[in-house]
Amino acid sequence: MIGWVDAASGVSGDMLLGALSDLGALDVTTLGFDVTATADARGGLRGVAVAVNVEPDQPHRRLADLLALLDQMPVGAEVRPRAAAVLHRLAAAEGRVHGVAPDSVEFHEVGAVDTIVDVVGACQGFAALGLDSLVVSPVALGGGRTRSAHGVLPVPGPAVLELLAAGSLVGYGGPIDVELATPTGIAILAELADRSGPMPAMTVTNTGVGLGGRDLDEQPNVLRLVVGQAAAGDPGDSGDEWLLLEANVDDLDPRLWPAVLARLLDAGAGDAWLTPIVMKKGRAAHMVSVLVAPRLADAAARVLFTESTTIGVRTTRVGKRALDRDWVTVAVGGHDVRVKVARLDGRVVNAVPEYDDVAAAAAASGRPVKVVLAAAAAEAAHLLDDPGAG
Repeated sequence: MIGWVDAASGVSGDMLLGALSDLGALDVTTLGFDVTATADARGGLRGVAVAVNVEPDQPHRRLADLLALLDQMPVGAEVRPRAAAVLHRLAAAEGRVHGVAPDSVEFHEVGAVDTIVDVVGACQGFAALGLDSLVVSPVALGGGRTRSAHGVLPVPGPAVLELLAAGSLVGYGGPIDVELATPTGIAILAELADRSGPMPAMTVTNTGVGLGGRDLDEQPNVLRLVVGQAAAGDPGDSGDEWLLLEANVDDLDPRLWPAVLARLLDAGAGDAWLTPIVMKKGRAAHMVSVLVAPRLADAAARVLFTESTTIGVRTTRVGKRALDRDWVTVAVGGHDVRVKVARLDGRVVNAVPEYDDVAAAAAASGRPVKVVLAAAAAEAAHLLDDPGAG
Protein backbone atom coordinates (compact mmCIF):
# COMPACT_ATOMS: atom_id res chain seq x y z
CA MET A 1 0.00 0.00 0.00
CA ILE A 2 1.13 3.53 -0.79
CA GLY A 3 -0.18 6.85 0.51
CA TRP A 4 -0.16 10.37 -0.88
CA VAL A 5 -0.83 13.53 1.10
CA ASP A 6 -2.32 16.40 -0.89
CA ALA A 7 -1.19 19.47 1.06
CA ALA A 8 -2.31 22.13 -1.44
CA SER A 9 -4.02 23.93 1.45
CA GLY A 10 -1.21 23.32 3.89
CA VAL A 11 -1.05 20.92 6.82
CA SER A 12 -1.74 20.89 10.53
CA GLY A 13 -1.92 18.15 13.11
CA ASP A 14 -5.70 18.24 13.34
CA MET A 15 -6.06 18.08 9.54
CA LEU A 16 -3.96 14.90 9.51
CA LEU A 17 -6.06 13.42 12.31
CA GLY A 18 -9.22 14.27 10.38
CA ALA A 19 -7.98 12.54 7.23
CA LEU A 20 -6.92 9.44 9.18
CA SER A 21 -10.27 9.37 11.00
CA ASP A 22 -12.12 9.70 7.70
CA LEU A 23 -10.20 6.67 6.42
CA GLY A 24 -11.12 4.67 9.51
CA ALA A 25 -7.45 4.32 10.50
CA LEU A 26 -7.84 6.29 13.76
CA ASP A 27 -10.41 6.33 16.55
CA VAL A 28 -9.72 9.64 18.28
CA THR A 29 -11.55 8.53 21.44
CA THR A 30 -8.69 6.13 22.20
CA LEU A 31 -6.08 8.89 22.58
CA GLY A 32 -6.66 9.40 26.29
CA PHE A 33 -8.00 12.96 26.10
CA ASP A 34 -11.28 14.66 25.20
CA VAL A 35 -11.06 14.57 21.39
CA THR A 36 -13.96 14.78 18.95
CA ALA A 37 -14.20 13.96 15.23
CA THR A 38 -17.11 15.61 13.41
CA ALA A 39 -18.31 15.36 9.82
CA ASP A 40 -18.38 18.83 8.25
CA ALA A 41 -17.42 20.64 5.05
CA ARG A 42 -14.98 23.31 3.83
CA GLY A 43 -15.50 25.07 0.53
CA GLY A 44 -18.18 22.57 -0.41
CA LEU A 45 -15.99 19.52 0.22
CA ARG A 46 -16.99 17.06 2.95
CA GLY A 47 -14.49 15.75 5.45
CA VAL A 48 -13.78 15.27 9.15
CA ALA A 49 -12.86 18.03 11.58
CA VAL A 50 -11.00 17.00 14.73
CA ALA A 51 -10.98 19.11 17.89
CA VAL A 52 -9.00 18.60 21.10
CA ASN A 53 -11.01 19.94 24.01
CA VAL A 54 -8.62 21.10 26.73
CA GLU A 55 -8.37 24.02 29.08
CA PRO A 56 -7.10 27.07 27.16
CA ASP A 57 -4.47 28.02 29.75
CA GLN A 58 -1.97 25.23 29.24
CA PRO A 59 1.41 25.48 31.01
CA HIS A 60 4.54 26.10 28.97
CA ARG A 61 6.29 22.76 28.60
CA ARG A 62 9.78 21.65 27.73
CA LEU A 63 10.73 18.58 25.75
CA ALA A 64 11.00 16.42 28.87
CA ASP A 65 7.44 17.38 29.83
CA LEU A 66 6.13 16.44 26.38
CA LEU A 67 7.92 13.09 26.50
CA ALA A 68 6.48 12.45 29.96
CA LEU A 69 2.98 13.07 28.58
CA LEU A 70 3.76 10.68 25.73
CA ASP A 71 4.77 7.96 28.20
CA GLN A 72 1.34 8.23 29.85
CA MET A 73 -0.62 7.74 26.63
CA PRO A 74 -2.01 4.32 25.61
CA VAL A 75 -0.01 3.74 22.42
CA GLY A 76 1.58 0.72 20.78
CA ALA A 77 5.27 -0.09 20.93
CA GLU A 78 5.77 0.98 17.30
CA VAL A 79 4.10 4.37 17.81
CA ARG A 80 5.98 5.72 20.80
CA PRO A 81 9.45 6.08 19.17
CA ARG A 82 8.02 7.74 16.06
CA ALA A 83 6.02 10.21 18.16
CA ALA A 84 9.10 10.94 20.27
CA ALA A 85 11.10 11.56 17.09
CA VAL A 86 8.51 14.13 15.94
CA LEU A 87 8.73 15.92 19.30
CA HIS A 88 12.53 15.97 19.07
CA ARG A 89 12.22 17.54 15.60
CA LEU A 90 9.98 20.26 16.99
CA ALA A 91 12.35 20.95 19.88
CA ALA A 92 15.37 21.14 17.59
CA ALA A 93 13.62 23.57 15.21
CA GLU A 94 12.32 25.81 18.01
CA GLY A 95 15.73 25.75 19.69
CA ARG A 96 17.52 26.88 16.55
CA VAL A 97 14.98 29.65 15.94
CA HIS A 98 15.32 31.01 19.49
CA GLY A 99 19.03 30.29 19.97
CA VAL A 100 18.69 27.83 22.87
CA ALA A 101 19.31 24.12 23.38
CA PRO A 102 16.40 21.87 22.35
CA ASP A 103 15.96 20.67 25.94
CA SER A 104 15.59 24.27 27.10
CA VAL A 105 12.88 25.31 24.65
CA GLU A 106 9.71 26.47 26.38
CA PHE A 107 6.93 25.38 24.09
CA HIS A 108 4.06 27.79 23.68
CA GLU A 109 1.74 26.97 20.78
CA VAL A 110 3.26 23.50 20.37
CA GLY A 111 3.41 22.77 24.10
CA ALA A 112 -0.28 22.25 24.76
CA VAL A 113 -2.00 18.90 25.09
CA ASP A 114 -3.52 19.25 21.62
CA THR A 115 -0.04 18.98 20.07
CA ILE A 116 0.69 15.77 21.95
CA VAL A 117 -2.63 14.40 20.71
CA ASP A 118 -1.88 15.51 17.14
CA VAL A 119 1.56 13.87 17.13
CA VAL A 120 0.54 10.62 18.79
CA GLY A 121 -2.73 10.33 16.86
CA ALA A 122 -1.01 10.86 13.50
CA CYS A 123 1.74 8.33 14.26
CA GLN A 124 -0.88 5.84 15.47
CA GLY A 125 -3.11 6.31 12.44
CA PHE A 126 -0.30 5.94 9.91
CA ALA A 127 0.97 2.85 11.75
CA ALA A 128 -2.52 1.35 11.46
CA LEU A 129 -2.55 1.99 7.70
CA GLY A 130 0.65 -0.05 7.34
CA LEU A 131 1.83 1.88 4.28
CA ASP A 132 4.91 0.76 2.40
CA SER A 133 5.54 4.34 1.29
CA LEU A 134 4.19 7.82 2.01
CA VAL A 135 4.58 10.61 -0.55
CA VAL A 136 3.72 14.25 0.21
CA SER A 137 2.85 16.90 -2.36
CA PRO A 138 4.66 20.23 -2.20
CA VAL A 139 3.20 21.88 0.90
CA ALA A 140 1.44 25.25 0.63
CA LEU A 141 2.82 27.37 3.47
CA GLY A 142 0.78 30.56 3.09
CA GLY A 143 2.05 34.10 3.55
CA GLY A 144 1.54 37.40 5.33
CA ARG A 145 1.83 37.67 9.12
CA THR A 146 0.49 35.74 12.10
CA ARG A 147 0.33 36.49 15.82
CA SER A 148 2.05 34.12 18.25
CA ALA A 149 3.24 34.03 21.86
CA HIS A 150 6.41 35.72 20.59
CA GLY A 151 4.48 38.52 18.89
CA VAL A 152 3.80 39.03 15.19
CA LEU A 153 5.76 36.60 13.01
CA PRO A 154 6.16 36.33 9.24
CA VAL A 155 4.57 33.42 7.37
CA PRO A 156 6.03 30.89 6.67
CA GLY A 157 6.97 30.81 10.33
CA PRO A 158 10.62 30.46 11.38
CA ALA A 159 10.06 27.03 12.94
CA VAL A 160 8.34 25.78 9.78
CA LEU A 161 11.32 26.84 7.68
CA GLU A 162 13.74 25.16 10.09
CA LEU A 163 11.78 21.92 9.90
CA LEU A 164 11.78 22.06 6.09
CA ALA A 165 15.54 22.71 6.07
CA ALA A 166 16.16 19.67 8.29
CA GLY A 167 13.99 17.31 6.21
CA SER A 168 13.19 16.44 2.62
CA LEU A 169 9.75 18.01 2.20
CA VAL A 170 9.12 20.62 -0.50
CA GLY A 171 7.27 23.79 0.49
CA TYR A 172 6.18 26.94 -1.32
CA GLY A 173 4.83 30.33 -0.28
CA GLY A 174 1.19 31.28 -0.79
CA PRO A 175 -1.12 30.87 -2.56
CA ILE A 176 -2.90 33.15 -0.04
CA ASP A 177 -1.75 35.39 2.79
CA VAL A 178 -2.74 33.28 5.78
CA GLU A 179 -0.79 30.69 7.78
CA LEU A 180 -1.49 27.34 6.11
CA ALA A 181 1.20 25.07 7.58
CA THR A 182 1.88 24.63 11.30
CA PRO A 183 5.15 23.39 12.83
CA THR A 184 3.36 20.35 14.23
CA GLY A 185 1.93 19.34 10.86
CA ILE A 186 5.27 19.83 9.09
CA ALA A 187 7.16 17.92 11.80
CA ILE A 188 4.81 14.92 11.52
CA LEU A 189 5.13 14.72 7.74
CA ALA A 190 8.90 15.31 7.84
CA GLU A 191 9.25 12.29 10.14
CA LEU A 192 6.84 9.93 8.39
CA ALA A 193 7.13 10.76 4.67
CA ASP A 194 9.50 9.00 2.30
CA ARG A 195 9.62 11.76 -0.31
CA SER A 196 7.89 14.77 -1.83
CA GLY A 197 6.21 14.69 -5.19
CA PRO A 198 2.99 14.57 -7.19
CA MET A 199 0.49 11.77 -6.74
CA PRO A 200 2.27 8.49 -7.62
CA ALA A 201 0.85 6.02 -10.10
CA MET A 202 -1.52 3.91 -8.03
CA THR A 203 -4.82 2.10 -7.99
CA VAL A 204 -6.77 4.25 -5.51
CA THR A 205 -8.64 2.32 -2.82
CA ASN A 206 -9.75 5.15 -0.51
CA THR A 207 -9.39 8.85 0.29
CA GLY A 208 -9.58 10.54 3.67
CA VAL A 209 -10.29 14.27 3.97
CA GLY A 210 -9.24 16.30 7.00
CA LEU A 211 -10.65 19.79 7.52
CA GLY A 212 -8.82 22.89 8.65
CA GLY A 213 -10.22 25.06 11.39
CA ARG A 214 -11.69 27.78 9.16
CA ASP A 215 -13.29 28.27 5.77
CA LEU A 216 -11.14 30.01 3.16
CA ASP A 217 -12.72 32.13 0.45
CA GLU A 218 -10.06 31.32 -2.09
CA GLN A 219 -9.95 27.50 -1.83
CA PRO A 220 -11.24 24.54 0.22
CA ASN A 221 -9.30 24.32 3.48
CA VAL A 222 -8.78 20.55 3.33
CA LEU A 223 -6.00 18.00 3.41
CA ARG A 224 -6.48 14.79 1.43
CA LEU A 225 -4.83 11.46 2.19
CA VAL A 226 -5.08 9.09 -0.77
CA VAL A 227 -4.21 5.41 -0.31
CA GLY A 228 -3.97 2.60 -2.82
CA GLN A 229 -1.84 -0.04 -4.47
CA ALA A 230 1.30 1.27 -6.16
CA ALA A 231 1.41 0.62 -9.89
CA ALA A 232 4.12 -1.87 -10.83
CA GLY A 233 7.16 -0.09 -12.18
CA ASP A 234 6.15 3.34 -10.91
CA PRO A 235 9.40 5.35 -11.12
CA GLY A 236 11.01 5.72 -7.72
CA ASP A 237 8.31 3.79 -5.93
CA SER A 238 7.62 0.30 -4.62
CA GLY A 239 7.28 -1.51 -7.94
CA ASP A 240 9.11 -4.64 -9.10
CA GLU A 241 12.59 -3.11 -9.57
CA TRP A 242 14.88 -2.82 -6.56
CA LEU A 243 18.58 -2.26 -5.98
CA LEU A 244 20.84 -4.60 -4.01
CA LEU A 245 23.70 -2.76 -2.30
CA GLU A 246 26.58 -4.88 -0.99
CA ALA A 247 29.90 -4.32 0.74
CA ASN A 248 32.57 -6.62 2.19
CA VAL A 249 33.79 -5.47 5.62
CA ASP A 250 36.57 -7.10 7.64
CA ASP A 251 37.58 -4.36 10.10
CA LEU A 252 34.38 -3.35 11.92
CA ASP A 253 33.76 -4.22 15.56
CA PRO A 254 30.98 -6.86 15.29
CA ARG A 255 29.11 -5.22 18.16
CA LEU A 256 28.34 -2.30 15.84
CA TRP A 257 26.50 -4.35 13.19
CA PRO A 258 23.06 -4.30 14.87
CA ALA A 259 23.16 -0.49 14.92
CA VAL A 260 24.25 -0.37 11.26
CA LEU A 261 21.37 -2.64 10.20
CA ALA A 262 18.91 -0.58 12.26
CA ARG A 263 20.11 2.65 10.61
CA LEU A 264 19.70 1.09 7.16
CA LEU A 265 16.11 0.14 7.93
CA ASP A 266 15.47 3.62 9.34
CA ALA A 267 16.75 5.02 6.03
CA GLY A 268 13.99 3.12 4.22
CA ALA A 269 15.69 -0.13 3.20
CA GLY A 270 13.26 -2.95 2.50
CA ASP A 271 15.66 -5.38 4.17
CA ALA A 272 19.25 -5.53 5.40
CA TRP A 273 21.31 -8.54 6.46
CA LEU A 274 24.80 -9.93 7.08
CA THR A 275 26.53 -12.97 5.56
CA PRO A 276 29.77 -14.37 7.06
CA ILE A 277 32.46 -14.64 4.35
CA VAL A 278 36.19 -15.38 4.03
CA MET A 279 38.21 -12.81 2.12
CA LYS A 280 41.68 -13.01 0.62
CA LYS A 281 44.48 -14.26 2.86
CA GLY A 282 41.90 -16.10 4.95
CA ARG A 283 40.51 -12.96 6.61
CA ALA A 284 37.12 -13.48 8.27
CA ALA A 285 34.62 -10.80 7.26
CA HIS A 286 30.96 -9.96 6.77
CA MET A 287 29.14 -9.05 3.58
CA VAL A 288 26.41 -6.53 4.34
CA SER A 289 23.49 -6.60 1.89
CA VAL A 290 20.77 -3.97 1.54
CA LEU A 291 17.59 -4.29 -0.52
CA VAL A 292 16.32 -0.82 -1.31
CA ALA A 293 14.04 1.07 -3.71
CA PRO A 294 16.01 3.13 -6.25
CA ARG A 295 14.84 6.46 -4.79
CA LEU A 296 16.36 5.55 -1.39
CA ALA A 297 19.65 4.06 -2.64
CA ASP A 298 21.71 7.20 -1.97
CA ALA A 299 20.47 7.40 1.62
CA ALA A 300 21.27 3.71 2.23
CA ALA A 301 24.74 4.05 0.69
CA ARG A 302 25.40 7.07 2.92
CA VAL A 303 24.57 4.94 5.97
CA LEU A 304 27.01 2.26 4.84
CA PHE A 305 29.78 4.82 4.35
CA THR A 306 29.22 6.68 7.61
CA GLU A 307 28.20 3.86 9.98
CA SER A 308 30.52 1.08 8.76
CA THR A 309 34.17 1.07 7.68
CA THR A 310 33.55 0.21 4.03
CA ILE A 311 35.02 2.44 1.35
CA GLY A 312 33.06 0.96 -1.55
CA VAL A 313 29.53 -0.27 -2.30
CA ARG A 314 28.43 -2.55 -5.13
CA THR A 315 25.03 -2.00 -6.77
CA THR A 316 22.96 -4.59 -8.63
CA ARG A 317 19.48 -4.21 -10.09
CA VAL A 318 17.21 -7.04 -8.97
CA GLY A 319 13.58 -8.02 -9.40
CA LYS A 320 11.30 -8.56 -6.44
CA ARG A 321 7.84 -10.12 -6.21
CA ALA A 322 5.97 -9.36 -3.02
CA LEU A 323 2.62 -10.50 -1.69
CA ASP A 324 -0.10 -8.00 -0.83
CA ARG A 325 0.17 -7.22 2.89
CA ASP A 326 -1.88 -5.55 5.57
CA TRP A 327 -2.42 -5.70 9.32
CA VAL A 328 -5.01 -7.45 11.47
CA THR A 329 -5.24 -7.04 15.24
CA VAL A 330 -5.86 -10.01 17.55
CA ALA A 331 -6.39 -10.02 21.33
CA VAL A 332 -4.06 -11.98 23.57
CA GLY A 333 -4.86 -11.88 27.27
CA GLY A 334 -6.68 -8.58 26.87
CA HIS A 335 -3.83 -6.95 24.93
CA ASP A 336 -3.80 -6.06 21.23
CA VAL A 337 -1.19 -7.72 19.01
CA ARG A 338 -0.88 -6.81 15.36
CA VAL A 339 -0.55 -9.62 12.84
CA LYS A 340 1.03 -9.04 9.43
CA VAL A 341 -1.20 -10.78 6.90
CA ALA A 342 0.07 -11.69 3.43
CA ARG A 343 -2.25 -12.70 0.59
CA LEU A 344 -1.80 -14.56 -2.67
CA ASP A 345 -4.67 -14.04 -5.13
CA GLY A 346 -6.75 -12.66 -2.27
CA ARG A 347 -6.23 -15.66 0.04
CA VAL A 348 -4.26 -15.42 3.30
CA VAL A 349 -1.11 -17.55 3.03
CA ASN A 350 0.93 -16.07 5.88
CA ALA A 351 -0.06 -14.51 9.19
CA VAL A 352 2.77 -13.53 11.54
CA PRO A 353 2.43 -11.71 14.89
CA GLU A 354 4.47 -8.50 15.26
CA TYR A 355 7.18 -9.29 17.80
CA ASP A 356 7.29 -5.79 19.34
CA ASP A 357 3.57 -6.04 20.12
CA VAL A 358 4.09 -9.51 21.59
CA ALA A 359 6.90 -8.24 23.81
CA ALA A 360 4.79 -5.27 24.95
CA ALA A 361 1.83 -7.55 25.76
CA ALA A 362 4.11 -9.89 27.68
CA ALA A 363 5.55 -7.02 29.71
CA ALA A 364 2.10 -5.61 30.46
CA SER A 365 0.68 -8.99 31.54
CA GLY A 366 3.73 -10.33 33.36
CA ARG A 367 3.76 -13.47 31.20
CA PRO A 368 6.79 -14.96 29.41
CA VAL A 369 7.30 -13.66 25.89
CA LYS A 370 7.34 -17.21 24.49
CA VAL A 371 3.91 -17.91 25.99
CA VAL A 372 2.38 -14.73 24.54
CA LEU A 373 4.04 -15.42 21.18
CA ALA A 374 2.56 -18.93 21.08
CA ALA A 375 -0.90 -17.58 21.94
CA ALA A 376 -0.65 -14.86 19.29
CA ALA A 377 0.55 -17.41 16.71
CA ALA A 378 -2.45 -19.60 17.53
CA GLU A 379 -4.82 -16.67 17.01
CA ALA A 380 -3.03 -15.79 13.77
CA ALA A 381 -3.34 -19.38 12.51
CA HIS A 382 -7.11 -18.97 12.34
CA LEU A 383 -6.65 -16.32 9.68
CA LEU A 384 -5.11 -18.89 7.34
CA ASP A 385 -8.44 -20.70 7.22
CA ASP A 386 -10.38 -17.55 6.34
CA PRO A 387 -9.85 -16.27 2.78
CA GLY A 388 -11.56 -13.01 3.68
CA ALA A 389 -9.65 -12.37 6.90
CA GLY A 390 -8.88 -8.75 7.65
